[in-house]
Amino acid sequence: MLCVALSAMLFASKGLFGKALYARGVGFELLVAVRACLAMPLFVWIALRRGPAPAVGGDEEAKPLAVRLAPAARPRARAVLAAALAGITCYYVGALVDFWALTMIDASIERVLLFSYPAMVVLWHSVAARRMPEAPILLAMFATYIGIFFAMGGVDLHELRANLFGAALVLVAALTTAIYFLIGERYTHELGSTRFAAIGMSSSAILLALHFVVFRSFDEIAALQSYDWVLLGILGIACMFIPGLLQAEGMRRVGAQRAAIGSTIGPPTTILLAAMFLNERLTGWQMLGTALIVASVLVLSLRK
Repeated sequence: MLCVALSAMLFASKGLFGKALYARGVGFELLVAVRACLAMPLFVWIALRRGPAPAVGGDEEAKPLAVRLAPAARPRARAVLAAALAGITCYYVGALVDFWALTMIDASIERVLLFSYPAMVVLWHSVAARRMPEAPILLAMFATYIGIFFAMGGVDLHELRANLFGAALVLVAALTTAIYFLIGERYTHELGSTRFAAIGMSSSAILLALHFVVFRSFDEIAALQSYDWVLLGILGIACMFIPGLLQAEGMRRVGAQRAAIGSTIGPPTTILLAAMFLNERLTGWQMLGTALIVASVLVLSLRK
């Protein structure tokens, strides 16, 4: 649980470094591309040192270290393609729209809205199973979307209009995160969590690099100063690679449901950090929306 909580807190600090780079004139497309390219070799290195996912019921901790870090067996092409699709969806499409949204809305609102993806996962499972969710789960999902409305400004129409487009982009990013987890549920048992993440990250990094080459200019990279590279390095390593490993290890030890509970520390962490370093302040309606979303994730995580 400590791994999961620390992972959520590091992920939560992403918006602060993003805002700092925006203030220095760094564009969101450059930021996303460099961040992914810095993290990709580290994910690949870890994945190459990990063996295939253990069989169900196997005691991974009991295996010798040489076995656990042995080169991975060749996976099925279908599993590799699925991991690549998940990575492109979440880390290419989702990351671009998420960091684009950060140019328009507060970091605290972005983190709260992005946290709505568990309700989307539950909704998809209900549709796929053609079964109405139980009443407590249905209520939690309803509370999630009421919380989204309040986090966007609620009855304050001026605040609502100001956040509308940026919030819509974050909800698209939340949908891509839900898709990533849904694909991961099916294929991480075959590939292993680190290999799945490495394939997804590599695919998205290649596409992001091509995106930058086609739509942006290398003059933007040449204009980066040493301090910009420090912030980009923190974003790629401390806010992406390290929390990604911590999250995978935490989920392996305590399971996905308990890990989801531990991750609820993320939005409050962002709110606190944004208030301390960016002077952001949520309104009463936005605080209510945050509370509803976090409470809903707790309910959805506690109930199978």
